[in-house]
Amino acid sequence: MNPVRQLNHRLAVKWSRLSLAFLPFADVASTELPLSRLLRLALFQVSVGMAYALLVGTLNRVMIVELGVSAWAVSLMVALPLLAAPFRAMVGYRSDTHLSALGWRRVPYLWFGSLLQFGGLAIMPFALILLQPGADTQPGGAALGHLAAALAFVMVGAGMQTTQTAGLALATDQARPDARPRVVALMYVMLLLGMVLASVVFSLVLQHFSPTRLVGVVQGAAIMTMLLNTIALWKQEARGSVRRAPDTARQEPFRAVWRRFAAQPQTRRFLVAVALGTAAFNMQDIVLEPYGGAILGLSVASTSLLTAGMALGSFTAFAIAARLLQRGVDPYRLAAIGLLTGICAFSAVIFAAPLDSSLLFRFGNFLIGLGGGLFAVSTLVVAMGLESSGCAGLALGAWGAMQASAGGLAVGLGGTLRDGFEALAAHGWLGAAMSEPQVAYSVVYHLEIALLFGTLIAIGPLVRRAGAPRPSRQRFGLAEFPG
Repeated sequence: MNPVRQLNHRLAVKWSRLSLAFLPFADVASTELPLSRLLRLALFQVSVGMAYALLVGTLNRVMIVELGVSAWAVSLMVALPLLAAPFRAMVGYRSDTHLSALGWRRVPYLWFGSLLQFGGLAIMPFALILLQPGADTQPGGAALGHLAAALAFVMVGAGMQTTQTAGLALATDQARPDARPRVVALMYVMLLLGMVLASVVFSLVLQHFSPTRLVGVVQGAAIMTMLLNTIALWKQEARGSVRRAPDTARQEPFRAVWRRFAAQPQTRRFLVAVALGTAAFNMQDIVLEPYGGAILGLSVASTSLLTAGMALGSFTAFAIAARLLQRGVDPYRLAAIGLLTGICAFSAVIFAAPLDSSLLFRFGNFLIGLGGGLFAVSTLVVAMGLESSGCAGLALGAWGAMQASAGGLAVGLGGTLRDGFEALAAHGWLGAAMSEPQVAYSVVYHLEIALLFGTLIAIGPLVRRAGAPRPSRQRFGLAEFPG
């Protein structure tokens, strides 16, 4: 046998023996949905991850540190789309039942979501120009810049929510029922991959920061959004999709269903714990990058990499949670581990300033992603476990709504607290010992630690006692994590 053919044969044999556990997406392809088409559809998640990395990881730091925009204003801009996230359920319902004139159900929502993303990113450069130092000399220039930036954030956020909802529904429609969990898993991995790749690219491009280069980055992101999303939705949904018949078996009013769901033992405590924990991990979203830039002196390129570090922490959290939950570990205990990890993470971030250690700061950033990921995964498993009561959809919806609302409020509160305590310190009302520039940021991080302890108190009574029967082995993977 030819040596080259012999080598190929040996490699083929070794690959065939490789367990699917190390090839997690090898079983998602089918004749109807080949892997190439599925990967092409997943490009919309890459664009969403890119937009998230730009808005939360790069622009907020530039607007606060380089452009001097108030942190409360930036936090409000970022929080507005998050507060609208619960309306994703309405978008999903409309894409389920509404048949467009062209015979599509999902594609119109994907397209209009892409247009919203593109429109917001197209407006953003003009907002940045108006927010430049000196632009406020023009009558109404600063106010117009703030309004344009807020509009851009809202449009990008609404576009991300709409695109994700319709795209994930389209992927679910096209996949075989047995492959749907892994298909949606691939979609979530592509989201994190888009965040990591985008933050790395932004860091490289902005090594030598200038306002003109930043405008070019935003414009490039707008073009890439339309390019990726157009490729993703091209020839993905057949025209003439059949309208789904309404489910006549479920005519009970929503209020009655919610009352029955909320009356379950410990449900209210569980939702309170989800809200507190989510707020604790999200309050730093606006102030973390400015803290690295203003206090630790990190460049725009360096702080842009923080999003990648946090996403890698989330990846690690999922891998740990998947292994431990398969072994029957109580999800509440795993959530508590995530909360304790968060306490260590924010402590590292706080001590990074007096120690002047950017390495400690980056390590704390990674731990925030790790702790937040463990908490989110574990509480999601608990919500999935409520399916025995016949209201799994309602439970997951309540979990998502509590996360989105608490996260949005926490983001807005974090920026407002930073600005408020900075003003108090500047006037000397906090005393000489509290006049350092990092105090305003430290207050936010200390409040997050307090919220984490409060979440531990809320979770405590929910932890399964030793010797109690284990919960049902609900299969969990990236598939069950919402986009």
